[in-house]
Amino acid sequence: MRPEKDCRLCGLCEGRTNIVLPDGCYDSGIIFVGEAPGENEDIEGRPFVGRSGKILEGMMAEAGFSRSDVLITNTVKCRPPKNRDPTPGEMAACRPFLESELYDAELVIGLGKSACRDLMGYEGRMDEVVNVPITIRIRDRDVNFIPTYHPAATIYNKNSRAELRKTIELVGGMLR
Repeated sequence: MRPEKDCRLCGLCEGRTNIVLPDGCYDSGIIFVGEAPGENEDIEGRPFVGRSGKILEGMMAEAGFSRSDVLITNTVKCRPPKNRDPTPGEMAACRPFLESELYDAELVIGLGKSACRDLMGYEGRMDEVVNVPITIRIRDRDVNFIPTYHPAATIYNKNSRAELRKTIELVGGMLR
C-alpha cells in the first residue's frame, strides 16, 4: 500500500516536493525506519540520501552490505517543515503505509527517538533501550525490533556512533 501521488491525509503535503517512498530490497526481511524525510530526501524522493544517509551507508559498507540489501523507509513520507519531528497525527496518517511496509519483516530497526516512539510506544531516553531487542506488533503479527540511534545523533556523539555501529554490524552478520 502506497500513498496516492496527491496524498493529502495530513498537512505535510503542503510543503513537500516529493512523497518519499521506501528504497532498497523489499524481500530482504530487514527494514530500517527513520522518522521523516529531510530536505535532500524531499528533493530526491528517496530516504536517507543526505548527511545521515552517508553515515548510514558508510557503516553498512564497513559491515559488508549496502542499502540495496535492506529496505529503508520513514514513519512519515513527507518532510515536516524546518525538519521538526513529525507529530503524532502526521505519523498516524502515514501509519497504514508504514504497516504495509513492515508487515512481512523479520527484523525492523528503529532509527532514532521519533521512530522508536511511533513503533514501540517508548517515551524515555534512548540510551536505556538502544540495542535491546524487543517484539513489536504490526497489525496481527509480532515482529523483531531493535531500537538504535538515528545517524544524525552520531555526528557529535561517539557513544551514539558506537552503538549504531553495533546495530549495523548485527544486521551485517544476519545478511552473511
